[in-house]
Amino acid sequence: MSQKNEFGITHLRHVDLAVPDYDTQRTFYKDTWGLTEVGTDSGLSYLATEGSPEQYVVRLRKAADKRLDLIAFGAESATAVDALATRLASQGIQLVSQPGKLQTAGGGYGFRFFDVDGRTIEISSDVATRQHRAIEEGEAIPVRISHAVMNSNDINKTREFYETYLGFKLTDSLWSQHMGEMMHFMRCNDWHHSLALAQGPHTSVHHVSFEMRGLDEYMRGTGRVMRAGIKKVWGPGRHKAGNNTFSYFLDPSGNTMEYTTELERLETDQWHPSVYDIADPMTQDQWGTADPMSELIAKESFNDKDRGIFVAPPV
Repeated sequence: MSQKNEFGITHLRHVDLAVPDYDTQRTFYKDTWGLTEVGTDSGLSYLATEGSPEQYVVRLRKAADKRLDLIAFGAESATAVDALATRLASQGIQLVSQPGKLQTAGGGYGFRFFDVDGRTIEISSDVATRQHRAIEEGEAIPVRISHAVMNSNDINKTREFYETYLGFKLTDSLWSQHMGEMMHFMRCNDWHHSLALAQGPHTSVHHVSFEMRGLDEYMRGTGRVMRAGIKKVWGPGRHKAGNNTFSYFLDPSGNTMEYTTELERLETDQWHPSVYDIADPMTQDQWGTADPMSELIAKESFNDKDRGIFVAPPV
């Protein structure tokens, strides 16, 4: 299997969010969503999944403004980190920090930069792993972070940035007769996507997805979150692109979070991207159990305009 990223990017590590309602969010992610708080620092909460060696998958920061702080991707070595930083800087990409020892939980070696839309991206290697375990049958908590989807008002420009500068590959796209290309699924390893780009009115978080152990655990988790009174945006259903299940909910800050399972893994490098028409009901939901995708549902995932564009988070 040679789905290797040409610049040594290995996987999605974590998504960091700044939230005004910090305490409410901490409670939601721990008690309702099923993450484990592995540490806190002044106004910071680090949340891990029990099934993954990743130090943490979500970081919450107490802040006046809601924003995406950063998206972090792993790299195979410190050498790869240095090479990528040098390459980006030489091509005029604005670095937020030079490669060095990370001060966040788990340490490691990395740097940060702004992507074409102004999101802060971190690339890191040598982050300490955490004790993790196999999730048991019937245990309806996330195994790992699956993917992050970001809104962009020009998804082809954003796609080109990730292909050119970070070596992501296009797996599949969603398309609409009236709107053109609506979503690009991008990969940095053999998972169908670790990152996806959604056409939206502004730069913001579309959703963050968490992989469950299996169908039963996915449904039990979906039910638990529904019973907790959390607003369900869409699902349960099964997408065509990626063949994964979906249940989308709004967290207390209005960020969309997804439970998924059985996301496709690509068997071969000879992958030919498909373009799926969103007008086909099977594209959105192969099962037919979710409500049809509507403008109302779509608007929920536009989210608020991100207030962190081209502003690096303080930590």
